[in-house]
Amino acid sequence: MAKLFSRKALTVTFAVLGLTLAGGGIAAAQPDAGSAPAADRVGQAVGQPQISPEDARAARQAMRAGPSANAVPGSVSFAVVNANGTLARGWDAVSVTKYGAGQYQVVFNHDVSRSGYVATIGIAVDCCIPPSGEIGVAPRLATPNGVFVQTRNSAGSPADRGFHLVVADPVVTAPPLAPPTSPGNPQG
Repeated sequence: MAKLFSRKALTVTFAVLGLTLAGGGIAAAQPDAGSAPAADRVGQAVGQPQISPEDARAARQAMRAGPSANAVPGSVSFAVVNANGTLARGWDAVSVTKYGAGQYQVVFNHDVSRSGYVATIGIAVDCCIPPSGEIGVAPRLATPNGVFVQTRNSAGSPADRGFHLVVADPVVTAPPLAPPTSPGNPQG
């Protein structure tokens, strides 16, 4: 089992390295309620559009469908999204909603609220160099299986950019087992 997790850790490491070397902007986020502005802690995320009832219903439906059969704790999910907000490909990504210039919501089929997110500006095809720009990621407001992505041009203004998003799920470990006890065991 440890070998499985070490392969997953190696995969995540190479994915992050590849995204870093690919160029464009790169951002990483991990939710931390203790350091979030007060507006974020009460559900009014600064800069994120409010989630519509239809989007909330679709996100809940995706959660009910559950993760893919191959999903294990410590696994990686991803989405490759075109600048127009369409999902080009992905693993466990079920939908993308484009809200405005450079504002996207990516919904996965499992809870990603305790995961780490890494994103970079990129394109979905095997040609060309992606446009320059910046990218930021955050947990999606009121959507435990969603990630909010904001893309900007190099001047810092919101702009539509394609991107690659990697979601690394935490490894869940069980508490250590107690040693077996037996009548002849002086330790037990």
